[in-house]
Parts: sequence; C-alpha cells; structure tokens
Amino acid sequence: MSAHADTHAHDDHGHHHKETFVTKYIFSQDHKMIAKQYLITGVIMGVIGIIMSLMMRMQIAWPEKPNVIFEALLGKWAPGGVMDADIYLALVTIHGTIMVFFVLTAGLSGTFSNLLIPLQIGARDMASGFLNMVSYWLFFLSSVVMVLSFFVEFGPAAAGWTIYPPLSALPMAQGGSGLGMTMWLVSMAIFIASSLLGSLNYIVTVVNLRTKGMSMTRLPLTIWAFFVTAIIGVVSFPVLLSAALLLIMDRSFGTSFFLSDIFIQGEVLHYQGGSPVLFEHLFWFLGHPEVYIVLLPALGISSEVIATNSRKPIFGYRAMVMSILAIAFLSTIVWGHHMFISGMNPFLGSVFTFTTLLIAIPSGVKAFNYITTLWKGNIQMNPAMLFSIGLVSTFITGGLTGIILGDSALDINVHDTYFVVAHFHLVMGISALYGLFAGVYHWFPKMFGRMLNKNLGYLHFWVTAICAYGVFFPMHFIGMAGLPRRYYTNSNFPLFDDTTNAQAVITVFALVGGVFQLVFLYNFFSSMFYGKKAVQNPWKSNTLEWTTPVKHIHGNWPGAIPHVYRWSYDYSKPGHDEDFVPQNVPLKDGEEELQH
Repeated sequence: MSAHADTHAHDDHGHHHKETFVTKYIFSQDHKMIAKQYLITGVIMGVIGIIMSLMMRMQIAWPEKPNVIFEALLGKWAPGGVMDADIYLALVTIHGTIMVFFVLTAGLSGTFSNLLIPLQIGARDMASGFLNMVSYWLFFLSSVVMVLSFFVEFGPAAAGWTIYPPLSALPMAQGGSGLGMTMWLVSMAIFIASSLLGSLNYIVTVVNLRTKGMSMTRLPLTIWAFFVTAIIGVVSFPVLLSAALLLIMDRSFGTSFFLSDIFIQGEVLHYQGGSPVLFEHLFWFLGHPEVYIVLLPALGISSEVIATNSRKPIFGYRAMVMSILAIAFLSTIVWGHHMFISGMNPFLGSVFTFTTLLIAIPSGVKAFNYITTLWKGNIQMNPAMLFSIGLVSTFITGGLTGIILGDSALDINVHDTYFVVAHFHLVMGISALYGLFAGVYHWFPKMFGRMLNKNLGYLHFWVTAICAYGVFFPMHFIGMAGLPRRYYTNSNFPLFDDTTNAQAVITVFALVGGVFQLVFLYNFFSSMFYGKKAVQNPWKSNTLEWTTPVKHIHGNWPGAIPHVYRWSYDYSKPGHDEDFVPQNVPLKDGEEELQH
C-alpha cells in the first residue's frame, strides 16, 4: 500500500480562478477552510450544550427554587422561574446529543481529520473537495435542525439521548414525543449522511494520496487514529440510521418494529409483535463504537502532542497502531454491556463482560506508552501538553470505573445511576474535550497563522482540570448510594436527602468550570485576529504540515510536494544538530531509520 501522489506533485496551481468571498469562506472546497468551519460550528454547539448542562445542574442542586436564568432562557417551560419537569428531560436529551455527536464527533474528526490528513500525508487536498464541502454543510444543516427543535410548540425531543421507545415511538406519549422528536430523527439522519461522506473521503485520501515515501508505517499516529475512526464510522453509523428509519415508520406509518402491547390511559393500542429491546441493540451497536469514534482522534492528537513536547520518539509505535486497530475491532462486539438489565440471557451477559474487559488491554497499552514516552523526556509544558497529559489522567481514572460497569454482576447495582454518568463523562466526555483543546492549542498556528495566549491557556487548563474532577469524582459516590440519573428532582425521596450537599458542591464546580470556558473563547477569537504572528514551525515538530507556508495557499505547498524519508518521531536523534528531524530530511550516510 505505497500509493503515491506524484501526479499531484507537479501540478501547476497558478491557474485557479480568483476566489470570491463565497467560494473562499462559505462554500469552500479547501480542506483547511472546511476544518475551520467544523471547528467554529463545533465550538458554538459546545457553548449551547454546556449552557444546557449548567441549567440541569442548577435544577438538581436547588430544585423548585425560582431562577431568573430559567425564566429568561426557557420561557414558558419555566413559569415563575421554576423549571418544568418535561423540559428537564428535554435538556438531558439535547445536551447529550449535541455533545456526543455535534461537538465531540464533528468537532474532533471533522476539524482535525480535515486539517491534518492532507497536510500530514503530503496531499494537495482531500480526494474529493466537493464531497468534503457537502459533508460540512450537511453537518451545519443537522445542527440547525437540532437547535430549531427547541422552538416548536411542545418542545424538543425528551426521551433521553438514547431515545428509547416507546417515548420516542409514540407521538402522543408526551409533549417531547411529537414534532420535536421528529426533528431529532431528521437531524440525526442528515448528520449520519454528513459523517459517512466525510469518513469515506478520509479513507480514500489516506489510502490513495500519500506522498512518495509515506508508507503506512511512517504515518503519524494522528493519521492512523483518524483513518481507523473513519472505518468505524462507516461500519456503525448506518446501523443507527436504520434504527432511526424504522422508528420513523413506527411513528408515522403504523408499523410496530419497536412497539408491542402498549396501553395509554387504559386504552389498548393496536401495536403488537415489536420489541423495544431490538431498538436498544441497534442503537448501542453504534453507541459503543461511537465512544471510540470520539476517543480515538483525541488519543491520536495526544500521541503527536506528547511526543513533540517530550522531545522523544513515541514509545512503541507499532504497539500503538495495533492497539488502535484492536480497539476498533473490539468496540463493535461489546454493545451488550449497556443492556445487562434488559433481560438478556445471563450467558450472553457473560460473553459481553468478557469482550468488554478485553478492550481494557489495548487501552492500557496506550496509557502505558504515553507514560513511557513522558518518562525522562525534556518536557515542554505548554497548554497543549497539559491538556494531553490531562487526557491520559482522565482516560485512566475514567477507564478504571469501566471495569466495574463492564462486569454484569457489578453493573446491575449501579446501572442508570450517577456512577454511570461519572464514568462516561470522565472517560469519553472530558478526555475527548481535552484532546480537542490540545489539538486547538497545538495546531492553532497552522489554522490561523497566529499564536494563542499561553498564559490564558494555563489558566484555562488548571481551572478546567480541577472543576472536571470536582464535578465527576463525587458523582461516583452518590451513584453508589443509588441515586438514579435523569430525575429532575430528588426532593421527593427521603432516601437521597444525604446527597443534597454533594449535589450543591458538584453544581458549584460545574458553574465555575463552565464560566471559565469563556477564557478559552476569548483567547480563541481574539488570537485569531490579534494574536502574535506564528513562525512556520513553532513547536519544532517533524510532521509535514509544518513544512507548508504560514500563509495558506491552495494546494498546501507552493512547489513540489516534499518526499518522505523517515518516520514522524525522530526527536533527539543522535548525530543531528537539532533535537528534531523533519520527515522530508533525507537520511545521512550511514544513518539508520529507527526500528519502531
């Protein structure tokens, strides 16, 4: 698989028509501009998602107390400033959907796959610039439809982000089961189309457009992560699309794929023969690979950042590649651990327990390899490095609780409690966000030609890291006390009175952490225009993107595409004057390529 891009290397790129504002900034087919579009859209959706989570936290900490913020933002769903119970579940639903799909999936893969795949493999652009543009605009359209669902009469979808039937399958079940639910399904169908177009583009680009000398074993780990993530998406996203289409048929055309023996107010509905558990199987067949669609790009980014800022070769390159491939395979055969209390056969539960615990092995390989790369390195503690080390921390601490949830006998006791919320927010939410932040801090100079403010970056990291653990560490304990998730108030249950103070502490940490994201937003948008101008290779990194000019040009390189002579991690190599050797520097006489 040593496909070359020689045909691209000598193209004359001076004959392009002069670009207008629309073709350059809106309907752009340049992968670098599309990456910026994904990033800025993802940041905006992230702000919406975080605001929803903060409203949920305030409701849980101080239930049934009037709140002017609720009245201002929720209007008729918070009469007198007291949040309505139905809108709480809607907030849970849309917050989860936005953060998992629109921020972490599109924000990470959409942004960094677009930015880095052509630049790091030595290609002029994506295999299809037009499909790339269509992919972004489908993502933007799906985001708009999801946000607009808040403005329909009976409110947005309110069945939890997993949208289990019958709440999602019967339009008359509750307010959020009506038009808002339909808009959720339409939005997700458009999003899946966007994701599939993008993923196919990434795969074809990596396979066919690598520059001369860029063999698969010389690819940076970022590219391996994006490549394998795209493959997982192509395999698993169509399954969620099929579930959504069957759900639309149940809702609108009288079928009963997921409905059986339903009673509403004593009236027997005509549905029979379906099974809501079938929907769970279809949803979680995407839902668990989705964890790694979110995590793998973040882990790939942290591999690049940790190696660059440790000034050391990444430890165990081939083991890291194999662990990415193993995670991709195992992630498709563990979905049943979400369904241990659905009545599945105990033997089947034990099979899913085995495969779930097995996935800890490649995950552990990655964690140990990061730690070994850091060991005795000449570490540069910039914000990107701090967020990457933070990712390793949350990946380990969040992953340890996964061992409990992956064991069917233990999971039954804490299923659907705050223990689960704490686990997946740490291992998936916070870890992936840290990867996103690390990528932004590291590649901001490449995207915008300017540097982010380092001191604001340090402030952003430390407050975020302290508040993240302040929010999710106590949740493990209230979860072990049995507190169920998704209840909009626990004041009716004397059993949980002891958790009230813990909820208030969690909410204070959440509010502080949420507000301090404004530091990042200020840094991001002000540095875009007023930041210190970047040099070509500010981090003294080896990968090909730093050989392109600071000013973006169509086709990335002004002349021929550089050829590759070595792997991506020749840091502190004996026999060289500098502690980094870019991939396009030929080997010296007698120099051996590192065995990795």
